[in-house]
Amino acid sequence: MLKVGANHDEVKVVDDQIGTPTYTFDLARLLVDMIETDKYGYYHATNSELPVAEGDHDANGTKTGYISWYDFTKEIYRQAGYDTKVTPVTTAEYGLSKAVRPFNSRLDKSKLVDNGFKPLPLWTDAVHRYLEILKKQGFFDELNK
Repeated sequence: MLKVGANHDEVKVVDDQIGTPTYTFDLARLLVDMIETDKYGYYHATNSELPVAEGDHDANGTKTGYISWYDFTKEIYRQAGYDTKVTPVTTAEYGLSKAVRPFNSRLDKSKLVDNGFKPLPLWTDAVHRYLEILKKQGFFDELNK
């Protein structure tokens, strides 16, 4: 999405599929923590959601408690400093996906906490950390060439 946003004035992104992103670095850290215990079984893990507030929006107008691909893209572009216009569309309007995606892919992560594991950080923080790594690797410099 970063390359798309860097090369287009506007992108259309589905707004009717919701979930919570997972940063692989955070998931890997959790897996190491789990391996070091005697706990076993199936666990659901995603980065944490923003706390649900009145009106289900944060100070920037972003939905909390869950996000759509549209919300996710807007936050990525905001943190990356892009001014690319992000237009919400329905899955039917988008119509380009090669894979069928669920409309609701949120996961119940309560078993993690119930078994003493620390929840993964907020997804907005994960986006920030990922973008910082890309900056250090020169990703954005390459886009601007």
